[in-house]
Amino acid sequence: MNISGGLRHRVQIQTRVDTQNATTGEVVSTWVTTHANVPAKVEPLSAREFMQSRTEQDEISVRITIRYIAGISAGMRILHGSVIYNPAGVLGDLKSGQEYLTIPCSQGVNEG
Repeated sequence: MNISGGLRHRVQIQTRVDTQNATTGEVVSTWVTTHANVPAKVEPLSAREFMQSRTEQDEISVRITIRYIAGISAGMRILHGSVIYNPAGVLGDLKSGQEYLTIPCSQGVNEG
């Protein structure tokens, strides 16, 4: 499948980093961009796909497709402009699993 022509959006992929405050001992979480300006296809799910996804995952509303990047996981988050997306999983392509990734996401806030 050739997806390069459809990757017209740019997204940021972020990883959660927890650090402990040396004075108070409190754990502070922040989001760090690990992959910037990643070419992507951000597409809302159709009404039918949305209803089917609700039986499996809460509020899956968008599908993001990117070229394969090793280490991408559901524990990360994706920014498209000012919108935060929470991956529900990461699916490799059917042929090799290493050409592109499809990432079903819900929209929401991941607090640091």
